[in-house]
Amino acid sequence: MTIDPNTLISRARECLDEAYAPYSRFRVAAAIVDDQGRVFTGVNVENISYGLSMCAERVAVFTAIAAGSRRITAVAVTSSGADLLSPCGACRQVLAEFAGPDVPVYCDAPDSPRRWTVAQLLPAGFEATQLGG
Repeated sequence: MTIDPNTLISRARECLDEAYAPYSRFRVAAAIVDDQGRVFTGVNVENISYGLSMCAERVAVFTAIAAGSRRITAVAVTSSGADLLSPCGACRQVLAEFAGPDVPVYCDAPDSPRRWTVAQLLPAGFEATQLGG
């Protein structure tokens, strides 16, 4: 099932104010679609111990997993910043675990959204086949 990229970005924007970012004041929100057409959202959650903070993309993925999803078919990310934002390295690796290499990742930007695939964002990601088992 496909979803319009602008609709998915709008879903992410709708929850942006729910981000918990009292330290950086930089809010991020993500929306993902699973293979059943369900949309899951997530926001960044900061902690005074920054290493314990969680990115919006991973919150959205983990929420989908908790609901029984295993395959992601599209991703959208937006932020409170004025510039283009793309997922961090850790989020890219988590997305690669549950999304195929051709899954689109739409990143909100002031002029127009940018589109990449998971493979473009993580061209040499760690894969289960590398475990040798």
